[in-house]
Amino acid sequence: MTENWVKQSKLWAGVDIGGTKTAVVVSNKPPEVLSRTEFPTLPANGPQPAIEQIKSTLRNMLQELDTGSESLAGIGVSCGGPLDSEQGIIHAPPNLSTWIDTPIVDILAREFGCPVRLENDANAGAVAEHRYGAGKGTRNMIFLTMGTGFGAGIILDDRIYGGTNGMAGEIGHVRLTVNGPVGYHKAGSAEGWVSGGGLAQWATTAVRTATKRGEASILLEFPQDRQITARDVGLAAEKGDALARRIVTQCGEKLGMALAILVDILNPERIVIGGLAMRLGDLLLEPARRTLADEALQPSVSVCEVLPAALGESIGDVAALCIAMDAASTKVL
Repeated sequence: MTENWVKQSKLWAGVDIGGTKTAVVVSNKPPEVLSRTEFPTLPANGPQPAIEQIKSTLRNMLQELDTGSESLAGIGVSCGGPLDSEQGIIHAPPNLSTWIDTPIVDILAREFGCPVRLENDANAGAVAEHRYGAGKGTRNMIFLTMGTGFGAGIILDDRIYGGTNGMAGEIGHVRLTVNGPVGYHKAGSAEGWVSGGGLAQWATTAVRTATKRGEASILLEFPQDRQITARDVGLAAEKGDALARRIVTQCGEKLGMALAILVDILNPERIVIGGLAMRLGDLLLEPARRTLADEALQPSVSVCEVLPAALGESIGDVAALCIAMDAASTKVL
């Protein structure tokens, strides 16, 4: 039986929806987590099964805490874009292509009778790192997702900047080179060069070239029909593999080019990077910082730190809880 202080507390629920997994978390004091459940999203099955599992999971978690939906102060949903945060609708992101115009806020608000807010994962991550992580204490910061995709959450003067229709921060769509790996449906884009998905593309090409040259590498030991992943490259680089380190360095240099664009335009105090940057650390970030220093205006570079996200693998959970905390201004349907 849960102690009375939990039953008497207001609870926040966070839902972090990804193409591979969905996590549901409950907290009475974010960023601390009272309960967490994770399950496969299975986007090929469409949104309905996953949404039903979100609802049943949250109800079960509340029951285990010996309380009900009346204790919920808010629900926050973090998801990759495109989406409409104002209307609370998910618009078939690349990793959730079957979630076409899914009104997730309306569904959860009607089910649980509390404020619900939807935010894209980059903005949600920016709020989390600004509030509790590596961006704490800054006024102007940028958070970069660096996983399957590559996007930015922008905080200016202590507030999320969404742009005219919520599309601000799509740095992954910016073209860095005339040709190159495809990301965001564009060859040579920042997402093509810097995201985990893009890195896997050009790592595969690099391995083919190394094979023809007769180079030795851990990456050449994988079966030819197996797709090399960003994780494979990272693990090999950490073991000192020369080819993998060269790939990571080149990725860092392209990351630095993207950072320079952001620094020249937005002049932030800090850029906080999740995903690959958290896992690879200075192997990736040192070449990025060098390229940033070469490419951007020196006065802007001199006041900007580039750091890995401090919240680690829990960032998705904390990000969703932060959106739940901000949901109080959302109208309950």
